[in-house]
Amino acid sequence: MTTFDQEVSARLDRQGSDPALQSAARDFMNASVESQYSYNFSWLGRPIIQYPQDILATQELIWSVQPDLIIETGIAHGGSLIFSASMLELNAACGGPADARVVGVDIDIRAHNRAAIDAHPMSKRITMIQGSSIAPEVIEQVRAAAAGRRRVMVMLDSNHSHAHVLAELEAYAPLTSVGSYCIAFDSVVEDLPAGMIRDRPWGPGDNPKTAVHAYLATHPEFVIDKRIDHKLMISVAPDGYLKRVA
Repeated sequence: MTTFDQEVSARLDRQGSDPALQSAARDFMNASVESQYSYNFSWLGRPIIQYPQDILATQELIWSVQPDLIIETGIAHGGSLIFSASMLELNAACGGPADARVVGVDIDIRAHNRAAIDAHPMSKRITMIQGSSIAPEVIEQVRAAAAGRRRVMVMLDSNHSHAHVLAELEAYAPLTSVGSYCIAFDSVVEDLPAGMIRDRPWGPGDNPKTAVHAYLATHPEFVIDKRIDHKLMISVAPDGYLKRVA
């Protein structure tokens, strides 16, 4: 480790055990979720609906892993697909996998969003599949796309109920390469005050974080990368950055 790396590591240790900082981060998350803060951002012209902290963390992981395939569930406006494709484009320009691709799955890819994604310069690296991410025929299509790929990363960001995310983990986490990551977004739902999520069927006790912990109970090949949580402090995916270690 360089001196700078050592300094970063020491700061993360301090942040991870700083109750005042953690409390301030929770207060911000609660207030920002209520104000729909994550809907304010775009990536290369498409709404991304993510927190900047998670966008930066994902960039760091894409650079370190150098995936030749990123699997994403949940497309919405397509900003995350464009982000992932642009990171793969940069990786390729720096000697990474030249044929790296993104596969996005959504139960309803609206025509105007599909048209905008298809018209984007980064669409050359994107494949979209319409259908439920836990439907057997969709899972088979994704597995076929992953066949022969050496380094695969997975991002789950569709239906956030416990049952759905657990089914996604069972279907897609095994495609994650050793040393790579499966990220379960919106695990923060578990930590929000009861009643804050008013227009969705998920909430405390029924969300991606509960699904992650249920999955990890029988899958020791994955661990939660708490260093990412300690780095970000503000994130929609606490306990959601799962690293495959075996």
